[in-house]
Amino acid sequence: MYLLILGVILMLMKYLEVGFAVNLSWWWVLSPFALAVAWWAWADATGYTRRKAMEKMDQRKQDRIDKQRENLGIKTKRRSR
Repeated sequence: MYLLILGVILMLMKYLEVGFAVNLSWWWVLSPFALAVAWWAWADATGYTRRKAMEKMDQRKQDRIDKQRENLGIKTKRRSR
């Protein structure tokens, strides 16, 4: 996401001829978009994206369980990671 934001900012600076981006080549200005595509390809190929989504779902599930136990007055023992 950061690479996309950087790419949009650089592209706007180059197009509007603002700041240091005026002297940059279009290849340098558009390179963050290529890096974002490479990152997404790597993340999907290695399972990084799915693993992060599963960790987030597991954490939400555990938080719900802990909250319900707390509401019932049951002591929860937190799993250490």
